[in-house]
Amino acid sequence: MPDDPAYLSLASYHRCAERIQAKWLPFLAAREDRLRQQARHGIAMEKTAEGIIEDLFAEVLDWRQGDLDHQVEHADIVLTQNFIKYLVIEVKRPGALAWRRTAVQAALDQARRYADEQRVSRLAVSDGVMLYAADIENGTEHDRVFVRLDRATPPLALWWLSVHGIYRPREGTEDRALIEESPAAAAVALPSDGPVELLHPKYKLPARCFAYVGNAADPHTWKLPHLDSCGAVDEKRLPKAIQAVLTNYRGVKVGGIPEPAIPDVLAKLAQAAERLGKLPGQSGAPAPVYEQLAEAISQLRRTG
Repeated sequence: MPDDPAYLSLASYHRCAERIQAKWLPFLAAREDRLRQQARHGIAMEKTAEGIIEDLFAEVLDWRQGDLDHQVEHADIVLTQNFIKYLVIEVKRPGALAWRRTAVQAALDQARRYADEQRVSRLAVSDGVMLYAADIENGTEHDRVFVRLDRATPPLALWWLSVHGIYRPREGTEDRALIEESPAAAAVALPSDGPVELLHPKYKLPARCFAYVGNAADPHTWKLPHLDSCGAVDEKRLPKAIQAVLTNYRGVKVGGIPEPAIPDVLAKLAQAAERLGKLPGQSGAPAPVYEQLAEAISQLRRTG
């Protein structure tokens, strides 16, 4: 039987877990009260969701109200202690994100720009219904926490966003990955309530379409476009992106990507190839570029 994760033995974890369990039902009641405007009029403003997030961090978790800074360099909320910024949170009006993948991704791109501009390595998005947080490592985003804010069971994974959990590398897998929405929900279009999306000047694509994003606010650091603007894999660009890392494309290897980021970049490209069914084992006769990619992923132990 595998050993329990190390964080479960921490006193700070147990104190926070007890607090989450004690405060969760009052939080749900306060959240419902804040959403009465939506029940009456069918819509609530972004300020309503911001109030829910304030309750979450200052009442359920152990941050002080004064640790939540508002509208810092365009970011809705920034968690700050002793002048150190720990988390940038982009907040949308209630129901604007759940459960729409395109809306979530657009909010993540926005949060990523603000986080990069302020040199913060963690970001989150929420609409008062869901909350998703990610770590920025080597130019890519990694799941940290995903919770539904309307669930009856206290989500103990919120400890990873607490005062003593926020700075620790994430362990475990529970309540971590962003849950994708149903196709029917994804098809619902939402009016934009944020700034115009930043696009790469050459490719006319947002940051989420690139395998490496050095700085979300600087398109010149975005490398290896492989998705189209709708998030679908671009079958023409994907093999070129893989070649630019593993061999070369038209005699030139990609530059501007730090070596420690390469494993994450290749893993992202492999996920795209898997979506197309191009990897060995998926295709009867995979192209050499996908065979090379599979071999590299195996060496890096990034399979799965």
